[in-house]
Amino acid sequence: MTVQEMKKAACQTIDRNADKIIALGESIFREPELGYKEFKTAAKIKAVLDELGYEYTDGHAVTGIVTPVRGRDHKVNLAIMGELDAVVAPGHPCADPETGAAHSCGHFAQAASVIGVAYALKTPGIMENLDGDITLMHVPAEEFVELEYRKNLIEQGTVKLMGGKQEFIRLGLFDNVDMMIMQHTRTTENEDPNPIKADAGGTGMGFIGKMIQYIGKESHAAAPHQGINALKAAQIGLAAIDANRETFQDKDTIRVHPIITKGGDLVNVVPADVRIETYVRGLSVDAVLDASAKVDRALQAGAYALGAKCIITQLPGYIIPFESEELKDVVYQNLVEIFGAENCKRNGSGGSTDASDVSVIMPVVHMNIGGARGIGHSSDYEIAKPELAYLNAAKTLVCTAIDLLANGAEKALNVKANFKAPMTKEEYLTKWCGLEKGKDF
Repeated sequence: MTVQEMKKAACQTIDRNADKIIALGESIFREPELGYKEFKTAAKIKAVLDELGYEYTDGHAVTGIVTPVRGRDHKVNLAIMGELDAVVAPGHPCADPETGAAHSCGHFAQAASVIGVAYALKTPGIMENLDGDITLMHVPAEEFVELEYRKNLIEQGTVKLMGGKQEFIRLGLFDNVDMMIMQHTRTTENEDPNPIKADAGGTGMGFIGKMIQYIGKESHAAAPHQGINALKAAQIGLAAIDANRETFQDKDTIRVHPIITKGGDLVNVVPADVRIETYVRGLSVDAVLDASAKVDRALQAGAYALGAKCIITQLPGYIIPFESEELKDVVYQNLVEIFGAENCKRNGSGGSTDASDVSVIMPVVHMNIGGARGIGHSSDYEIAKPELAYLNAAKTLVCTAIDLLANGAEKALNVKANFKAPMTKEEYLTKWCGLEKGKDF
C-alpha cells in the first residue's frame, strides 16, 4: 500500500466506527474524574482496547494506560497521547455533584480520538507497512489542581510528581519512545463565522506551583490583641504581590493568580491557619524564576508584618515548551489535508501543559483541533461538532503517524536526527523537578 492508500483506509475505518468513538467520548464527558482518580474513565478505555484485541499495561501513575503497537520494523517509536482527567467547574451541567469535576477542557475528546487511532491501526495493511512502532498512551492528571491531595499522594509514595506526564517520564515510560504527538480540543464554534479549525501548536507558558500556609496565633475574636491574625498576614502578602506586578515585563507574560483555600476556622476565632495556592506562569524559565522569587518575598513580607510564620512549598509545575519544527511540518501538512489550508494555521497559542515537559527531552507536537463551543474551564464548554473534535482529530493523528513511519520511517528519522533536546531525562528530573540524583527516578 502507498502512503495515501494507507491514509485513506485508516480514515475509512475511523468513519465506520464513528458512532463508537463518539459514544466513548460522550460517556467519559458525562462521568468526569479529577487527576489520579480516573478509574471509571480508564475502565471505559480498557474495555474498548480489550474488544479490539490490544495488549496493554495499566495502572501507570495510578490510572495510566500504555498500548504498544508494533510495525514491520522498529526504527522509531512514536507515542500518540490522550489525557484522562477533568477540571473543576461545579456549575457545569455534567459536573460531578460531589467533586465539582467537569470535562471543560476537552480531555474526553482527546482520549476518544486516541481510541479512534486504535481502531484505525487495526486496518489490514497499515502496521504491516510501517517501519516503526506506535505507542498509544492514556495519561492521567494533566490539570494541575487539588494540590493538597496530590501532595498527600507524594507523601504516601503513590507518585513523586504532580503531573501525569511528569510521572510517566520519571517511571521510564518514555525511555523507549523517540517522539510524541497529541491534540487538544479547542473552542472554535462560538461567534466567529470563519474560525481557524486547527493549528500545529505554538508558544506556551510554563509555571511553578506554590502551596502557602500562614501560621498565626488563635485568640477570641473579641480580644484580637492576644492573637496573631494569619488572614491579615495573607492579605498583606497578596497585596505585596500586586505591588510587584508592574515589575513584570510584558514580553515575559507573567501571570500570578492565587486563591485562598482556607481563611481560618471559626468566625469568632482569630485566624491562625490560612492556606493559599498559586501559580507563577511565564514564557521563559528565567522570567518565571525571577517572578517566583518576588512572589516568595512578598508572601514572607506579610508574615513579617504581623509576626506570623509563612511556609511556602514549591511544586515543580510545567516547563516552557521546546518545539520540533520538523515534526510540526509533518503535522501541519496533515492538518491541511484534512481541514483545508484555509482552516488551518501552522502556529497557534498554547497554555500550560505537561506535554511541554516531554518536549524538552524529545520531539513533541501538541496540536489544537476545534469542535467545541463555550469557554474552556467554564460551565458552558461542550462539543458542538463531533466530526471535528473526535473523528478529524483521530484522522490527523493516524495520518501523521503513517507519514512519519512509512518508507523506512524516513520522516521520523529526519525529525529525530535534527532535534537537539535541551535536557536529558536526568537533567529534567533533577533541575526542574527537584528530584535528587541517585534516587529511584
